[in-house]
Amino acid sequence: MFNKIIKRGHRKVSKSDLQEPAVYGHGASAYRNSASVSTSNVTVNHASRPTSATSSPNSQQNAGAAANSLFPIGLSAGIVEALPMFRDVPAHDRPSLFLRKLQLCCIICDFSDTLKSIREKETKRQTLLELVDFIQSGSGKLSENLQEELIRMISFNIFRCLPPSSHENTGAEATDPDEEDPYLEPAWPHLQLVYELLLRYVVSSDTDTKIAKRYIDHSFVLKLLDLFDSEDPREREYLKTVLHRIYGKFMVHRPFVRKAINNIFYRFIFETERHSGIGELLEILGSIINGFALPMKEEHKLFLVRALIPLHKPKSIALYHQQLSYCITQFVEKDFKLADIVLRGLLKYWPVTNCQKEVLFLGELEEVLELTQSAEFQRCVVPLFRQIGRCLNSSHFQVAERALFLWNNDHIVSLIAQNRSVIFPIIFEALENNIKSHWNQAVHGLTANVRKMFLEMDNELFEECQRQYQEKVANAKELEEQRELTWKRLEAVAAKAGCEDMVLVN
Repeated sequence: MFNKIIKRGHRKVSKSDLQEPAVYGHGASAYRNSASVSTSNVTVNHASRPTSATSSPNSQQNAGAAANSLFPIGLSAGIVEALPMFRDVPAHDRPSLFLRKLQLCCIICDFSDTLKSIREKETKRQTLLELVDFIQSGSGKLSENLQEELIRMISFNIFRCLPPSSHENTGAEATDPDEEDPYLEPAWPHLQLVYELLLRYVVSSDTDTKIAKRYIDHSFVLKLLDLFDSEDPREREYLKTVLHRIYGKFMVHRPFVRKAINNIFYRFIFETERHSGIGELLEILGSIINGFALPMKEEHKLFLVRALIPLHKPKSIALYHQQLSYCITQFVEKDFKLADIVLRGLLKYWPVTNCQKEVLFLGELEEVLELTQSAEFQRCVVPLFRQIGRCLNSSHFQVAERALFLWNNDHIVSLIAQNRSVIFPIIFEALENNIKSHWNQAVHGLTANVRKMFLEMDNELFEECQRQYQEKVANAKELEEQRELTWKRLEAVAAKAGCEDMVLVN
């Protein structure tokens, strides 16, 4: 159930993929072509380093025996010396070597200048790659102390202040990421390997959840969720996979993860309307919803009403609508009785002036109606087809066309046929208006097809609706003529009164 990630799968990173550092931005060629870069592993010697206040006394004592507790350090903090490879040392020395390599990887490199500290950057990259291979190969089960230091090193590298987002710099609204080049994190050659190391640790069969949950705790999960606002799509993809695996492996964290994601959605909907990772969070939720047991808990239904449906409100919905639509349809597929709530929710947030958003709503509406049963359909048929009727008469041809495409769905047509006595009178006028006055020829053709379908479905009802429509048109014409006649009388009276005033003045 938890092996499934919606929309985009996560590709495993092999050693061959990571041999050549992925360097982005200016100076990449200088980085890539530095022939003298050393690939040997190194460590940093320090005279002293304070121990972590969060570590237990025993773990501090054990860690201090091999190397002191880890804190983020710069390249100038110590002297670099060579470290052997894991394969070059006896098995009993590998835990100590593993800890020393973690200490090396706490060096935070400056990627603002790609020509700066090239050797150190490559050394750290090679060390991270070796750590990934060590965890993936299952060469040895990590002690609790080593697991604690591993998570601490990972935290030092990935938990950081994100740069100001592009919309904050330019004041622009969120745009389609396919239309613009996304921001790429300069430190990605290291961050990618740190994320891969975390992923391998979480999915490893040697990782004991009883021990790991002490370090991958609520605070760690919250900080991971904060990183979903990163503008680098590669980082969000890794975060999505890691968080999904944490949700699957650490059952104790599941309610907390759902609640934390809820809070992100609330802040996005009702405060900022700006967040880079809504789509990825919805992909995780799509898989989670797919695994909900029946009957569905009230907590999950409240999440649908209070978070998912209001996500239709923000202007930037196009960036995550595909994932949102999947989550919504998963709820209806799980419990068809929720269809009425979903349909009324769509009508509540239906766009008024945004035609592209309206096309998205119509597409989602079709997916929901395809899963809707007759009883739920009848509860909202009147407001639903009043809105569809307005869409049929839209001057934007894509909106009118998408609304007419609903009649290509056999299940929707069967629902309409069962409720034709209610639906025909509501939309008949919209169809006739399209035939008479819509400017787009494609809309004309589709409207004629729907009109013909109604005629074949119930000839008597069609003729009755046509008669009522003709009466309405005639009454409206008569009313207009009376209005014109009244205006002419008023103008005549005003003109006469004006002439009499002129005679009195003279």
